[in-house]
Amino acid sequence: MTCYDNIFRIDSDEAFEREALAVFRHQAVHCAPYAEYLRLVGIEPRSVTRIEDIPMLPIELFKSHDIYCGEGEPQIVFTSSATTGMTPSRHPVADLALYERAFIEGFRKFYGEPKDWSIYALLPSYLERQGSSLVYMAERLIAECGSGGFYLDNYKQLLDDMAADTKPKILLGVTYALLDLAEQYAPKLHDTIVMETGGMKGRRKELPKAELHKVLCEAFGVEKIDSEYGMAELMSQGYSSGDGLFRVPQWVRILIRDVNNPFARLKCGRRGAIDIIDLANLHSCAFLATQDMGIRYDDGSFRLEGRVQASDIRGCNLLVQ
Repeated sequence: MTCYDNIFRIDSDEAFEREALAVFRHQAVHCAPYAEYLRLVGIEPRSVTRIEDIPMLPIELFKSHDIYCGEGEPQIVFTSSATTGMTPSRHPVADLALYERAFIEGFRKFYGEPKDWSIYALLPSYLERQGSSLVYMAERLIAECGSGGFYLDNYKQLLDDMAADTKPKILLGVTYALLDLAEQYAPKLHDTIVMETGGMKGRRKELPKAELHKVLCEAFGVEKIDSEYGMAELMSQGYSSGDGLFRVPQWVRILIRDVNNPFARLKCGRRGAIDIIDLANLHSCAFLATQDMGIRYDDGSFRLEGRVQASDIRGCNLLVQ
């Protein structure tokens, strides 16, 4: 089995492919739902020799199956947000130390040392439920920072605390809460990165990213809005520094598939559905077909382009059916 150091020390495409294939061969045997999926789609694991040929597990299976190949009981089960009547995804995590290493090293890659920041987390819909991986990440990052904190709807206290803080700050907020803050106070923030995540959660009408970021920039007096891309089914995160392009750490790869053929890869610059290889998903499944649409570029960055519409899918999600 791949060790943690091998994942986080990846420094080339060759090293990534070597580790990805090793993880694939392990999970093809030990992750029962993935093994069954490979059988149903007629893939013999020994015949796979390139990462482009690794079948991606439909991410919806985290709603209906235990996607797990860790030893013993999981230390925690992260769950996704779910609107009324929807089934949340469940991601059993065998080792929280692996998750912590992934998000701390990912943060460090894009923003530097956590201790140099204060993180203020405005995540009401996540705090109001159990099992949020985002809350767990924010809590541990705040502890690493040594300053900052969580806030529900006590916006005045949040702004007073930020104003009194002399360190560089990150305001990490679920999108609808940032809009609420912008509309009620329109505070002009200083020495602060505003980072949105999580969307509207059914609380507000969805807005195009460009329009959303324009509103937030004007309200907060900042030049750009950063974004975090993550989900309960992943151990790693991607970040956008305000240019609309997301970047991922070296142990993650983004691939784009044809929505009409889930086994066909699209070249860089073409719009399709996003597949993610996250090698930090050692104890579940590292190879996931998401329902996000996007475009990948030659440098490995990607742009989000909405969600896959049910009417667009003509491939086969065999275990989902």
